[in-house]
Amino acid sequence: MSAARYNLVIDQGSDFAIEFTVSESGTGKNLTNYYARAFIRPSKSSSTKTDEFNVLIPDSTKTQGIITMSLTNQKSAAITAGTYFYDLEIFTASDVIVKRLIEGQIVLSQSITRD
Repeated sequence: MSAARYNLVIDQGSDFAIEFTVSESGTGKNLTNYYARAFIRPSKSSSTKTDEFNVLIPDSTKTQGIITMSLTNQKSAAITAGTYFYDLEIFTASDVIVKRLIEGQIVLSQSITRD
């Protein structure tokens, strides 16, 4: 199955967080022994990474398939306003299994209140 598409709008200079639930056959996937990563790039083909999300699979909800993806206000402030691309992957140690779950565009909306 291909990755789901989900576009994001992030306000520059603000904290951002979103929670995803990974499910198989309607049940939360057990993410024990999985890690997750999500990079931001200016284009899908770019070899340059703009930044990356902080991605957490909380111990308390690993068996329920919950993943939290976030950016601090400092990170979002440091990125130039515009359109970017991201994807979210889960993987096992040494990248034995890698699965892209979701992808999409990010519109980083320029902050008005700034120094």
